Amino acid sequence: MDTVAVIDYGMGNIRSVSRALEHAGEGGCKVVVTNRPGEILAAQRVVFPGVGALRDCIQELQRLELEEVIRECIASRPFLGICLGMQALLDSSEENEGTPALSIVPGTVRHFSAGHGEARLKIPHMGWNHVHQTRPHALWKDIPQDSRFYFVHSYFVCPDAPEVMVGTTDYGVQFTSALARDNIFAVQFHPEKSQQAGLTLLRNFLRWDGR
Repeated sequence: MDTVAVIDYGMGNIRSVSRALEHAGEGGCKVVVTNRPGEILAAQRVVFPGVGALRDCIQELQRLELEEVIRECIASRPFLGICLGMQALLDSSEENEGTPALSIVPGTVRHFSAGHGEARLKIPHMGWNHVHQTRPHALWKDIPQDSRFYFVHSYFVCPDAPEVMVGTTDYGVQFTSALARDNIFAVQFHPEKSQQAGLTLLRNFLRWDGR
């Protein structure tokens, strides 16, 4: 039985994510919520969730000595980033006048109100919105084009390389709501809160070999 490690660094709906994975796995996988490097590295798949401030996220990863663990996992097994876990993969964020991130996927994280998109956007972007699949991927299997997913965020990712973009969403500006590179898949929305479409994506992740 495969093990899925959900990285617990004290930020995010960890229990909701783990319960959704257990439901999607239908008893075929073991879900472990942990911040222990050994347990994370022993897992066949890794999920990196989170909500809140990127600066706090990076500080906690450093405190728990998980930065290199994440890099090693990304180099060797299927890896799913969710919300803040997606943003942390990029180079930096506009948060706090500039916050360094993990620099795994080249690009920046921008704020909706920082001159991007239409005026009078309600921030955070919260609720259901459509995700347009910009290219095929194993994690989109059985998910109809322009399905709705649940979002809660004030920042959005801008990857440097357009080819890593696999999903976009419109909220005053068209932004990257899903990206993929090699065995990384990352989403700005919350699949654990996105009903059937979210469970299907998680089920696809549990079956994905990272290629």
